[in-house]
Amino acid sequence: MSTRQYFGTDGVRGRVGEPPITPELVLKLGYAAGRVLATGEGARTGGAPRVLIGKDTRISGYLLEAALEAGFSSAGVDVDLTGPLPTPAIAYLTRALRLSAGVVISASHNPFDDNGIKFFSASGTKLPDAVEAAIERQMAEPLACVPSAQLGKARRVDDAAGRYVEFCKSTFPNELDLRGMRIVVDCAHGAGYVAAPAVFHELGAEVIAVGAEPDGTNINQGVGATHPRHLAVKVVEHGANVGIALDGDGDRLLMADASGRVYDGDELLYVIAGDYRRRGVALGGVVGTQMSNLGFEQALSRAGVPLERARVGDRYVMEKLAERGWLLGGENSGHLICLDKHTTGDAIVAALAVLRALIERGQTLAAATQDLRMFPQRLINVPIRRGWDWQASEDVRRAQTDAIGALGERGRVLLRPSGTEPVLRVMVEARDRELADSHAEAIAQTIARAAGQRL
Repeated sequence: MSTRQYFGTDGVRGRVGEPPITPELVLKLGYAAGRVLATGEGARTGGAPRVLIGKDTRISGYLLEAALEAGFSSAGVDVDLTGPLPTPAIAYLTRALRLSAGVVISASHNPFDDNGIKFFSASGTKLPDAVEAAIERQMAEPLACVPSAQLGKARRVDDAAGRYVEFCKSTFPNELDLRGMRIVVDCAHGAGYVAAPAVFHELGAEVIAVGAEPDGTNINQGVGATHPRHLAVKVVEHGANVGIALDGDGDRLLMADASGRVYDGDELLYVIAGDYRRRGVALGGVVGTQMSNLGFEQALSRAGVPLERARVGDRYVMEKLAERGWLLGGENSGHLICLDKHTTGDAIVAALAVLRALIERGQTLAAATQDLRMFPQRLINVPIRRGWDWQASEDVRRAQTDAIGALGERGRVLLRPSGTEPVLRVMVEARDRELADSHAEAIAQTIARAAGQRL
């Protein structure tokens, strides 16, 4: 497929005020998406297409929401608006309300001055590549407007948050509750600041909500899943049983236990997978990514559960799950997918799956992961020139091969160019932290010299 101009692996994203996140281009994106939905896969019979637009708490959400709404309306598409709501909530509501598509205005874990647009299909899954390509082709056409009588209308979905809260609760067994538990919920000043505390409170927990005072510019700022130290401190400070941290758009999860120890996506996925096996759920296997910890893979193997690695990105995890017909997948960053419960990754739903496992087994997070020996992992971002072919460097290849040979089955080496910035990511895992550090630093220094850069 040809290189796309606007869409990346997770929609359209960038710095607000710079292409493609400008009012003009977002207006054209809304119009182009509306035209494709009105005439293509998303077209509905018996009325105009209707889309759902949700957003996180960034101040730029007001601007982009208005531009998108105008674009869809000019294409003859009706719009439902939810206001701030987690990304997985939009996926759920799009499906539940039988709409043509869902749109999320968010840059997830990025700083507040970034933003993005991503789409869900009528079935609550990411749009197929072919539909995104069709939208890009339509964006190359002149902006137009349907006749006045055919313009799309807009309305506010006042009960959107309540509907999503009930959906999340429905994924937790009716015979269980969270009474007696004190839970810190760190909402990252993001899209989950209303829904997330409500879910755990309504299931009976005593909830201490932190990172729940968004002001438009503080999303992800020192809080949430990208800053787990904040969660750990708050759990200990409040004497909580467990802590739950979301990212800015509510699809990424990290947790902490009563001691303040933080558990990443691999560890939480291991707990969920173990619970599925205990309950006799036909698991098949688990899908991870190139970044999934080798200790996680080996622990699953000892339990008779295969792990398949996809490219980094929840989009690719979903593709591999669909290909294999499996239920569980995720990334160590905290994107966790339970396909028997939802069509996309959902931090609240995943947290409930972990809590179910702990409650039914009478365990803590530490006990549930006692058989999991995570390998120390060192990640170094090495600056490179855009377009530099690191694979053509004999010195870099030799350094990588030497490290792989020295580690053998005791570790793993991964070199991966960033998709968003001019860096080459060096990741080394080993049973011994000093070994991981030394090999990662040696490879990184070799890359820097070969690229003519300084670390």
